[in-house]
Amino acid sequence: MTDPDISESWARQPLWAASGMDQQQLPRALYVVATPIGNAADVTLRALWVLRNADCIAAEDTRVTAPLLKRYGIRTHLIALHRHNEHAASEQVLARLAQGERVALVSDAGTPGICDPGAALVRAALSAGQRVIPVPGASSLTAALSAAGLLAQSVRLLGFLPTRVQARRHLLQEAAARSEGFVLFEAPHRIARTARELAAAVEPDRRIVLARELTKMFEAVVQTTAAGLAQAVEQQGERGEFVLVVDTRGPVDPERATLDDTSRRWLRALAEEMPAARAAAIAARITGVAREVIYRSLLESRSG
Repeated sequence: MTDPDISESWARQPLWAASGMDQQQLPRALYVVATPIGNAADVTLRALWVLRNADCIAAEDTRVTAPLLKRYGIRTHLIALHRHNEHAASEQVLARLAQGERVALVSDAGTPGICDPGAALVRAALSAGQRVIPVPGASSLTAALSAAGLLAQSVRLLGFLPTRVQARRHLLQEAAARSEGFVLFEAPHRIARTARELAAAVEPDRRIVLARELTKMFEAVVQTTAAGLAQAVEQQGERGEFVLVVDTRGPVDPERATLDDTSRRWLRALAEEMPAARAAAIAARITGVAREVIYRSLLESRSG
């Protein structure tokens, strides 16, 4: 359709005409819109079109979104929807949707709802029977994976690690024990600590790709191993957001497989509550170490 809200200057743009935007529909719905993670040119034509013609934009931080809109001459009304007001703001958005408005949802950067606010609103909108339309685009997750060279069919997203030490250690150990690859996000002031903890959890030769400042001027994608991760982080410096892509786990030699101290304590506690074979089977699923190795270790500890 021909959109009456498109200004003459926008309509004259060759790329705009070539994209066929003037022939597309804009149903009344909640639009989940991806915005650039660094390079402003990574915004899609469709995202600009939706942001310009929505009745309002729910933004994680209006102060961050406003400059992006100004750059592209978009004057759509902004409302705040972030972690601290997500419930109340979601009610406001649902009311607007119920009135037939088009609402665009954006985060500070990338795709909303992926380790960013927005998932609760999307869930509520779907539960209320409202239409939810994704407008795909930039994402630090897919950007890092595309440059990491993983051959795996399955990759697990861990996102940002918990703040509590024990919770972080348990999550890393559990992820490291699985054969699939996994992805972490980290802030610059915590990257050195996370690198040390990650290196302690996985095999020294396990391949890791470190991505920093994706799509920005000082972008870096570095391949290393767990043993070399701390040095790679030090060389990059504590600047910008980091994505850590841990490659799939290679086959483990049963004769070399060992349990760390935490796993041994868990094993002993399990063995006090159930038969040794059952305890070994559960510990094997948690740690990834072969059941036979764990069972033998348990028998040796009892005999000692």
